[in-house]
Parts: sequence; structure tokens; C-alpha cells
Amino acid sequence: MAASIAYADTTALENSTRPCEHEASEEGDARMAWWREARFGMFIHWGPVSLTGHEIGWSRGKQTPIAGYDALYKRFNPEKFDADEWVETAKAAGMKYLVITTKHHDGFCLWPSALTDYDIGETPFRRDVLAELAAACQRHGIRFGTYYSVCDWHHPDFPLGSPGGSTEKPNPNLERYNEYLRGQVAELIERYGPLSTMWFDVPQAVTRKQAEATSAYVRKLQPDITINNRAGGGVPGDYDTPEQHIGGFSRQRPWETCMTICRQWAWKPNDQMKSLEECIQTLIRTAGGDGNLLFNVGPMPDGRIEARQVDRLKQMGEWLETYGNGIYGTRGGPFMPGKWGASTCKGSTVYLYIMHWTEPGTLRLPALDQRIRTCSILSGGDVSWNQSSDGISIVVGKEHQQDIATVVTLEVEGPAFDLTPMPVIIPSASLAFGKNATASNVHHGESRYGPKMALDDNPDTRWATDSGTRSAQLEVDLGKPATIDTVFIDERQWNRIRKFKLEYKTSDDWQVMLAGTTVGEDFRKQFTPVRAQHVRLNILEATESPTLWEFQLFKDKAGNAAGCTTKDDK
Repeated sequence: MAASIAYADTTALENSTRPCEHEASEEGDARMAWWREARFGMFIHWGPVSLTGHEIGWSRGKQTPIAGYDALYKRFNPEKFDADEWVETAKAAGMKYLVITTKHHDGFCLWPSALTDYDIGETPFRRDVLAELAAACQRHGIRFGTYYSVCDWHHPDFPLGSPGGSTEKPNPNLERYNEYLRGQVAELIERYGPLSTMWFDVPQAVTRKQAEATSAYVRKLQPDITINNRAGGGVPGDYDTPEQHIGGFSRQRPWETCMTICRQWAWKPNDQMKSLEECIQTLIRTAGGDGNLLFNVGPMPDGRIEARQVDRLKQMGEWLETYGNGIYGTRGGPFMPGKWGASTCKGSTVYLYIMHWTEPGTLRLPALDQRIRTCSILSGGDVSWNQSSDGISIVVGKEHQQDIATVVTLEVEGPAFDLTPMPVIIPSASLAFGKNATASNVHHGESRYGPKMALDDNPDTRWATDSGTRSAQLEVDLGKPATIDTVFIDERQWNRIRKFKLEYKTSDDWQVMLAGTTVGEDFRKQFTPVRAQHVRLNILEATESPTLWEFQLFKDKAGNAAGCTTKDDK
């Protein structure tokens, strides 16, 4: 294919200073209306890299030499690709939209672009994947969206190259590359649109002015399109995109968690897949936080989505057939997500997705400022409840509790969305709860990220450190000496800690009571009992700024009784 360069003319837009903000207006709300209703979408990372089983883009120049990686397209021939099968899988999963990597950081394009020869048209396959997929989405009532990488480690005009954008190209021309980028964006919208979203990613070397111009150009081509927050330069777009972890509760700013069904974005043989419980609970907690879940699959080199992934997605769809009314078209709250579960609301109904009980068979919730009219279990069975100025108690017998989540509905006397969002605190019996704490570093010095946020039994708050921090200390004063033999740490999916020591202070110095490497989510460890008043978590090495949602200390078996042992000792 001839690479006839016909870039978009965006000179006037480049000089514009109008930011592409998420409007608090009827226009912005209308643009996001379908998105809020949908709640659940399919993400697809796919390309010639599937031939290697390594990660898309990031393995270029790392696991696979650059020359070998760039030649993969010459033998990419996914003859079993069937767009209808992909879309039917998404529909069977209960997904309402689909976003595919049209171009990742490796620069390969899944459509025959007039601006490059490095595309699907030059493979043995030659078919236009995007055209077939867009048509299949239209046939099956699924919205079609495109992921487009802002960086391009293959293109000679982009200043950075592989591995991972860590090298510099000899003769870059970022202005010319941005014209190339906008020319390709125009192709995507004009050939395969209208699109549900333009999902940008990794905007290396891009200024705010350039990102604003690109976003304005996209909006000019399709005014109702949604744009994520990764165009570059801090331009916020329409929604945030927490990656590989569930976003925090927010009704003010739309957000979408992007997460993989396995561990890798692109297909990997025998990759570890999430359990059905983990998949569904992730969706519930996301909706309960007022966000969307964009759940990723990586198709195989032959063009099929792996059978076990298809089966898992269909299982999610079967669950949604029964319980989806509390997911689609809802808003998060009024009870914020936590270890207990999550809640959503719609009309005068509050949906409680109970995953852990504050007491056996009993859930205790904060008081509401509306009267509860009725309370029932969505799957059937008896439930007893009591409402007072002190709070709400809901009791469900073991025979009516569900393994993944017991869904209880509350009918209130007014609009459920008007209820003030509030956390559900499950006391942990931690000796560190509410105690004085100090930290060597706090993100921007803000109290909302202070050390006490890791001691408050609230899974929605956290201690956070500044970007670039590679070591940090969190110190707790227990008020008086206490016996300690168990620690619980929740780093969530971020898994940044690589080496740590748990220490206690003597009259002379700090002594080590536990040493370890990785922490991650729901870390619990018992050790030889010590008696101490001052305890310190000394994070010696971290891949990036350490962040902890919970830091708890127990004596004897209190940690077990408090329900903080959701995973085996590490």
C-alpha cells in the first residue's frame, strides 16, 4: 500500500487556548448519558504481538528485539477472526460497548491507513478488522469505540522509542507526528464512526496545548464523542481511567476502571485468569463507586478469544441477567464500597450487594435520612430489618446468603440518589485504629492522604506519598505498650512495595519484628509476639510512591476474628 501522506490541517486549532474540559453543562451531561447507563464494556488489546505471547508495545525491544517485533506483521494471519463472535461474546457478557486498540505504542494499525504501510493491509490477512468489527457492533446493538496510543515508538517522527519510550530517536519531528496522529484520528472517526469514545493512552512528549488541539479536533469531527483523560498535558477529557485497580467513590467526576480478565493485556498462553467471584465483585464495586468497568480480553494469534475467557464472560452475563438491574443505569451509593460490599441506587431503590457481613448474617449500616418502606432479597428468601436514628440492621439467614454477593433491595420514600453518600465502617479491632501517626512523606502534604488515613478502618481512604518516592516510613504511637503478633496491610492491586521491615522502638533503637518483600492486597502475617508502644512500617524499596489503604496491628487472634484474613499468609 502506498503511504500517501495527507495530514489533517489543524493549524487554527493548535493556536486555540480553549481547554477540552468535562463540561458541567447539559451538553457534557448529554454526551455522557449513554456511558453512565452502560456501566460495563469490553476492552480488546490485539495485534501481531499475540504471535509472541508477550505484552503489546512494552515487549518491543525487551522480550522481543525491535527488528523481530516490527516484522511480526508479515506473518500475522488470524484466519479464525470473526467479528460477530467477538461482539456476541461481549453481548453475552452483558457488556454494552466495546473499545479496541486500533494502534498501540508499537505503532501497528488494525486498519488500512492511508498514512502508513505498517498496518493490517500489509499482512497476509489483509482484511479491515475495524470495518468488520464496527459493522458487527452495529448489528448487535453494541457501541463501538477506539483506543489510539498517543505515543508511537515505531514512527520515526515521534521522539521516543523502545523499550518503553526510554530511548531517543535521531531526527524526531513532533509537530509532523502530531499531524500524523490527527490524520489517523480523522480516518477512525470518518471511516468507522460515529464512535462511542476516543480512548487515548500514554501521551509522552505531548504539551497541554497540543493535547487541547487534538481533543478539540476530535470534538469538531464528532461533537458527541466521549474522550478519556489521556490525551496529554493534563487535559481532563470527559472521564478518568484508573488502571488495574478500582477507582475511588466519586459522583462528581466520571471514571472508568480498565482491568484485565487475566494478568496481561495482550494474549499470553496459560495466563492466570480471574475467578468468577473476583470478576463480578470487581464490577459491583466499580458500579458502587459510580464508575464503569472496561474489562479487557486479549484474543489469540488465530483471531479467536480464548475459550476459557469466553466462558468466564458468559458466566458474568448469566449473573447479570438476574442481578443486572442494580448495575445498569444506576448511580453509586448511598453506602460507599468497602470490604462489606457496595451499593447502587436508581429511582427510589437502593441495591445492597453484600459480600461480607459485619456480624454473622447481619449487616449494620449508617442511618439514612429517608424512611425505608420495604426490604427484600432479590434472589428470594426471608430478610428481617430494623431502622432507627442510630442506623440500619439487616439480617439474612445463611440459607439465603449468596456466595458472590447477597443482593438486598431497599425501597425508600424519596429519590435514592438524594441520600448523602457515606462509608460503611467495619471495626477491625486493630490496636492502631485512630491512633496518632506520622509519615516521612505525604502526597502534596494534603491531610486527605495523611498517615491516619491508613488507620481509620475505612477502605476508601489511604495514606499516599509523592510521585517518585521509592522509600518511606509510617510510624504509629499506640498510646501505651501492647502485645502485637499480627500485621495486616492493604496495598490493593498496586503492589509497589518490594522490600520492607516492620519495626518496634526500644529505648535504644528500632528492632525488627518482621521483614518481607512484596505486600499487595490483603497482606496478613503473624510473627513472634513483641510488646511495644511505637511501631514503624519501614518501606525500604518501592517501584513507585507507596500507597496504603489499611495498616492494622493485632494481638493474639484478633486479626482473624476481625475478618481481615481474606488471603493466605504470604
